[in-house]
Amino acid sequence: MSNSHLFLKSGFPRAPLQNGIGRYVCQLQRITLKYCKTSGSSKGMREFLEQELVDFSRANPGVVVYVKPRRHRTAVMSAEFLNGERTWINCRNNSREEISKWIQVLKQSNGRAEEMRLRKHWHTDVPSVQGAWTPFTHRHPSANVTDFPCKELSELKLQEQSATEKLLELYLTQRNTAAAGEPATKSEEAK
Repeated sequence: MSNSHLFLKSGFPRAPLQNGIGRYVCQLQRITLKYCKTSGSSKGMREFLEQELVDFSRANPGVVVYVKPRRHRTAVMSAEFLNGERTWINCRNNSREEISKWIQVLKQSNGRAEEMRLRKHWHTDVPSVQGAWTPFTHRHPSANVTDFPCKELSELKLQEQSATEKLLELYLTQRNTAAAGEPATKSEEAK
C-alpha cells in the first residue's frame, strides 16, 4: 500500500459559503491563458481563443479571462479561485476540445480542496456529546415489541399541569378561601 496520502494536505469537508444552498457561486475567479503565437505546441490554444473564448466569456461573466501571448513558451492555463488557491495546467500539444474540457473542469472545481485528505467524512462546528437525535431517542423500549395498531399507545396523552397553571390554581383557591372569611394561610391565623 502506498503512503502517498500522508503527504496530502489534511482537513475536513466543507462547502465554500454553503455553495448551492441559496444560489451557486462559481469558485473560479480568474483564468489566464498563456500561449505562443508561432509554436506548433500552442496550436490548440490558438484555436480555442479564436473559436470558443468569446462564447465562454459571455456564458461566464463572473470569471475574468486574461490572454497572455509569450514567445517560444509552451501553452499554459493558470486559474485562481475565491478561496485563494491557484492551480495551473500544462496545455502543450492539447487540442481545442481538450482545452475546452480542462476549462470546464476548472470552472466546476474549487482549487486543490479536492486533493485534500479527509480526517473525517463529516464535520460540525458545534459538536455534541449526546450523539445524533432521532425520532426514537426518548421512546420507551416497550414500543419495540408492541403490535400496532395499539389502543393504549394511540390514546391522547394528558399533559401534566405546567408550573404557571399550578400557581394560578393555588392563587384562585387562596382568593376563594379569603373571600369566604377563612384565613388563607397559617401566618394570617397567628395574627
